[in-house]
Amino acid sequence: MSLITPDFGLIFWMTLIFAIVFFIVAKFGFPVITGMAGKRADKIAEGLRKAEEAEKQFEELSTRCELMLKETKEKQAAILKEASAQSEQIVAKAKLQAQDEAAKLIENARAQIQAEREGVMRELRREVASISVSIAEKVVRKELSSDQAQKDYLNTLVDEVRKIERQS
Repeated sequence: MSLITPDFGLIFWMTLIFAIVFFIVAKFGFPVITGMAGKRADKIAEGLRKAEEAEKQFEELSTRCELMLKETKEKQAAILKEASAQSEQIVAKAKLQAQDEAAKLIENARAQIQAEREGVMRELRREVASISVSIAEKVVRKELSSDQAQKDYLNTLVDEVRKIERQS
């Protein structure tokens, strides 16, 4: 039974060795361990503090980014609106210019048509006058084929000229 129940000497020496090892560890080991644990806790606390600062900075940057994005979208919308207005003005101006040009072209065409019409009318009058003179010449020759008829016609013309002079 010596394996199950230890001897008094064995318990004494084991207690004494335990007390010495405990004293040495308590005197030299625990302060080092607790110092290292403290340093580790300080590092962890510093890391947490830095992480919190980084998180705050990230939130600030995120907020700034959102504001910048919002401003950019507003500027983009304003630029697009301005561009749209300018394009509408340009289109309206171009339409007015096109209408003015069309009106000028129509007016020029009308003037040209009128000038051509007047030219044609003059040419037609000349032709009609020429034909009329030719017809009148033939008629007068036929009617004035005798000397007496010529004298009578000449007297009639002289009388008409005198009447015209008296009226003037």
